[in-house]
Amino acid sequence: MARDPDTIQREIEQARDALATTLDELGTRANPQRFVEAGKDSVRAKLDEPKVRYSLIAVAVLVGLALLRKLFR
Repeated sequence: MARDPDTIQREIEQARDALATTLDELGTRANPQRFVEAGKDSVRAKLDEPKVRYSLIAVAVLVGLALLRKLFR
């Protein structure tokens, strides 16, 4: 059973359009800038947690005090 050339060409164009759409989506998903932004958002969200924020402040104060103590001895 032979297929109509117009039908074959339409199917090829549809497949080409579907492939182009898929490649565009993959390009968007694999964009390194997207990964960087996601990482930044993750770190910011973690630092916004009070437990983490206050722990870091406490560590910074202790390090500061240790440096001051070492400088004035």
